[in-house]
Amino acid sequence: MDFDFLIIGAGPAGSFAAELLAKGGAKVALFDGRPEGEPKACGGGVTAKALKAWPHLLNAVGRTITELDLYSPSSRRLHLTLDEPFAIYSRVAFDCYLRDRARDAGAHVIPAKISARKVQRIEHGWRVISDTGSEWTGAFLIGADGANSGIAKMLAGPLPPSDMEVAFGYRAPLPAIDVAPTAVAFLPGWVGYAWAFPRPDHISFGIATTQDAFEHEPLDALLWQFMVGYYEQCDGKKVKFWQNGTQSLERSRVHDHLRATAERYAARIPGLAAKTWDSRKVSGDDWALLGDAAGFADPVTGEGIYYALRSAELFAAAPQAYEQQWREDFGAELRRAAEMRPRFYGNFWGAPFTERMIDFARGHRGVKRVLGDLVAGEQGYTDLKKKLVKSLF
Repeated sequence: MDFDFLIIGAGPAGSFAAELLAKGGAKVALFDGRPEGEPKACGGGVTAKALKAWPHLLNAVGRTITELDLYSPSSRRLHLTLDEPFAIYSRVAFDCYLRDRARDAGAHVIPAKISARKVQRIEHGWRVISDTGSEWTGAFLIGADGANSGIAKMLAGPLPPSDMEVAFGYRAPLPAIDVAPTAVAFLPGWVGYAWAFPRPDHISFGIATTQDAFEHEPLDALLWQFMVGYYEQCDGKKVKFWQNGTQSLERSRVHDHLRATAERYAARIPGLAAKTWDSRKVSGDDWALLGDAAGFADPVTGEGIYYALRSAELFAAAPQAYEQQWREDFGAELRRAAEMRPRFYGNFWGAPFTERMIDFARGHRGVKRVLGDLVAGEQGYTDLKKKLVKSLF
């Protein structure tokens, strides 16, 4: 065989797995089919939990976030000073950093796009063929090619639309003045939230919602309200994001400037239901799925970088025990998040739960602390209710 491992996809999961396997002495081929310089559609947030687990991630070019503004569906603001900072990266810079580490560890990084229809089982392994006709063989096949993974559909079966989420948004210029707060705003009347994540050279704006709830035109209109309001707020104005502001010359100028400069992006994110977590198998004797390709993303927030890196680490440590290991390590947490998603975006005491949650946090330091830990990735869902109740009393 040419290689011990054939890894399709050079995002965080694929590159980190390639690095660890190569360091262990394996011969690894890492296939990167994304055009050079093309960013993955992603907010780029990396939780404090991930930064503590893998401190070398701080060496990638990004921005460390110590403060965050949370907004309720009625635009009530909660300012959080985070005990555990998180980071925001351009996915071009972040993915290149991890891919270069894999190459330095000895992995063969191959700039070739591999589609599932050109992946073939052969005796004692696999053959993959690029779009240009080049061929490679290997003993073990790893699918790390994202939420739309063709490898996952071939090996584990397709996911229903209800198990997917949608994220879309715009990359836009930084404000003229040196003020660019990080903000997350829960949507009024919709499942999901909007975000504004400042990066070193631009701001990533976006909305994440479920596939079932997605309607492009009204959600896009909401996002534009949020974006224009964000810049107005940076200029010192008081803004309620989800209320149409009075049309003014300044507001029109901001809107027109964004229309001329913002770059749109869109992506699908796994958001598996609890019953899917019970039945989904993501590995076999000579194959495995990592990260988004395996469905490993938080069904409430859509965050997946921690799970991409952790799944790569678990697989590299013990490929044959991988199925058991991921379930024991974080499977229960993701399943619990899937159970909580309808409640998190549902009603509580006559108002959206997200509204009540921010109201409680504004009046109770304990609830605010738990919410900060949730943002940092330090607070899980399995004991979230218990922690919130304990904090209230």
